[in-house]
Amino acid sequence: MTADTAPPRRVDERTFSALYRDHALGLTRLAYLMLADREAAQDVVQEAFLGLYRRWPSLRDKDKALTYARSAVLNRCRSLLRARRLPLRRTHEPPAWSAESEALLSEDRRQVLTALHRLPPRQREALVLRYFLDLTEEETAQAMGVTRGTAKSTVSRALTALSRHLEP
Repeated sequence: MTADTAPPRRVDERTFSALYRDHALGLTRLAYLMLADREAAQDVVQEAFLGLYRRWPSLRDKDKALTYARSAVLNRCRSLLRARRLPLRRTHEPPAWSAESEALLSEDRRQVLTALHRLPPRQREALVLRYFLDLTEEETAQAMGVTRGTAKSTVSRALTALSRHLEP
């Protein structure tokens, strides 16, 4: 068979479904923390997985599919934030993913999330990746598309800014 007559490569439905099942909620939370808009966050994640599904047969390393999806979510969040052109000014209310999570939301957590949304988007992104998703410095840098040193310094500046926003 020549390349022109080769059968089309197929999506491994089981692997793709497992990836979606295991990571869609976490990626939605990531998008929500970046955008403070639940519907937009859900749309961003759906678009990321749709793009991943389309590209699945051509992915060389399926083990990097989550990295691709995470980067796609962040890129779409950046685009939406740029389109807004104005910083988020409304009070941020975290989502209630379940009755248990609603009960656990304290005033302190609300203050931290509000302060997080006062940060520039790139700093917010760095903190969310590093501490919310618990990524390593290298993984954070990879997701942000920057060097490890840039990611590390962005996280440091973001923590300093966040602490200023949280001072009484």
